[in-house]
Amino acid sequence: MQFENKGKSVNTTNPRYSKLTIGVCPDQWGVWFPSDPKQINPDVAMTEMAEAGFEVLETGPWGYFPKDPKELQRWVDERGMRVVAGTGWGILHKEEAWAETEKTFRDIAETHAAVGAEYIVHLPPLYRDDKTWEFTDDRVLSPEAWQLYVDNANKLGRIMKQDYGLTMVLHPHGDSHIETPEEIDRIFQATDPEYVSFCLDTGHIVYGGGDPVELCQKYPERIGYVHIKAFDEALVKEAHEKDWPFGEAVAKGASVCPPAGLPPMDTLIEALADLDKELYVICEQDMYPCAPDFPKGNAINMRKYLASLGLGLA
Repeated sequence: MQFENKGKSVNTTNPRYSKLTIGVCPDQWGVWFPSDPKQINPDVAMTEMAEAGFEVLETGPWGYFPKDPKELQRWVDERGMRVVAGTGWGILHKEEAWAETEKTFRDIAETHAAVGAEYIVHLPPLYRDDKTWEFTDDRVLSPEAWQLYVDNANKLGRIMKQDYGLTMVLHPHGDSHIETPEEIDRIFQATDPEYVSFCLDTGHIVYGGGDPVELCQKYPERIGYVHIKAFDEALVKEAHEKDWPFGEAVAKGASVCPPAGLPPMDTLIEALADLDKELYVICEQDMYPCAPDFPKGNAINMRKYLASLGLGLA
């Protein structure tokens, strides 16, 4: 993370928070898919991200922003931004899906390594469809499927590291096989820390019944990257009691802008600072679909609130 002008992305006034770099990704603009008529135009979204004071970017769904590295570099250069991570969906627990998963991640890695990214986020496949909310997979993996999941996570992480110099971080997610504290613990026990790091998505951890601050304290060596967001406690409880699909919970407003919701951001930022290591902390708020005029002001409010707690500068 060597760069001359850190601008607002790093708190340069208090050394305690100086290793935490705030950034943003398309999720904060209501984007879940590479292309969708309900989503904001990608050119407009990136421009608004820069106007909102963000300088560090995770690119989100593969294909939402340009896949060509030269074109992607031109986009971020024009806005005074830089790319630190790419994101990919990939099935790891089915043998027949491996070839496609590997190809997708190699494509993403090639582009992102070329623009100087350092991380690649593995978003797990969900067992309910994001749009139809229908079940598409087993809710609980068989022992054999789980073992394949772990083996392929190690394999994919090794490919990303050795071939592209990128650190792969596994991402927990509502309606996925890495959601609850028990499932996250199981992943930590089974995967190789040399090749598999972890994206501390604070909102999804809350949604899964966990505590991101506790995870920081219990597994400090495994936290390699952060998605910072909050969920409404009452709506999360209702979602699980009524077995809503994750997409329905989001549509009903479960993902909220801090200081609303959990986790408490002051406690969380202190826990991240206690880790005492370089971390990208990427702002997110699940809100697909949303009105196109909503994300910018909402993101400015979130960024300034987090800055008041030490994360970045207002």
